[in-house]
Amino acid sequence: MIDLHSHSSASDGLFSPAESAEYAIQKNLKVWALTDHDTTDGLSEAAKVCAQSESGIIFLPGIEINVRWPTGEFHLLGLGLRKNSQELKDIVADLTESRHVRNQEIVDRMRKDGIDVTLEQIEQKFGESQIGRPHFAAFLMQIGKVKHRQEAFDRFLGKGRPYYVGHEGADLDVAVEAIRSAGGIPVLAHPLSLYVSWGKMDETIEKIRNHGVEGLEAWHPAARINEGFKLEELAHKLGMFVTAGSDFHGKGVRADRHLGKTSGDRKIEDRFWFEELAPHLGDFDFRETEWCK
Repeated sequence: MIDLHSHSSASDGLFSPAESAEYAIQKNLKVWALTDHDTTDGLSEAAKVCAQSESGIIFLPGIEINVRWPTGEFHLLGLGLRKNSQELKDIVADLTESRHVRNQEIVDRMRKDGIDVTLEQIEQKFGESQIGRPHFAAFLMQIGKVKHRQEAFDRFLGKGRPYYVGHEGADLDVAVEAIRSAGGIPVLAHPLSLYVSWGKMDETIEKIRNHGVEGLEAWHPAARINEGFKLEELAHKLGMFVTAGSDFHGKGVRADRHLGKTSGDRKIEDRFWFEELAPHLGDFDFRETEWCK
């Protein structure tokens, strides 16, 4: 069992990077990727826990970059990052600034609605470099505005709701180059989030592939099992490798997200590493990456 997509508190997960690594080891994962949103802040902490473990776990340093897209969401995974290149640092800095501007607008909307809070208070309360909507949802729970996280999204933070504000993503070509410059491989995350009809899916994925995206996350909890098979078939037809992930953010965050599990709560098979991703990473050894030094 492996997992090629998960999050820690370095972005919007519940567990710290070290706790995330320990949980992956506890779950007996052979391969585990940490792919926080628009940040690499947790990679060194997680890498060192995995390196010191006797479990033999293979740690995959990664990132999930928000990419500019006209409909839905376009998230690009960078898997197997070997170093924190200047290009990667630059794109993270740009996205962090964009996220800060978006967060201030969310706070402004909350204040107009009678909630006495500042962005500085939110940042101090949660203390992470990448504050996102899940943190605002947690805050709304703390002040008694909602009872649970999903209610916060349904009533206030989801698209079209009063506190929703989108934030500018990165240019796809810039994101692909940033990942490659760091020694990683670009993979399109949860393609159904693009909000593209199945009739246009083939041509859309082909265009994305032509920008240098090499892999497709066909298996994700947001996809049904039959959709996972269709996406896997499409990826191979286009000459792309296939990955699978849980998009795990912590126990209890989403009922359908369990570390090491994907669509239909299926265990993530080793083949997505050994047969699909690993051959494209060459001599990758996470102990030799910048994150372990």
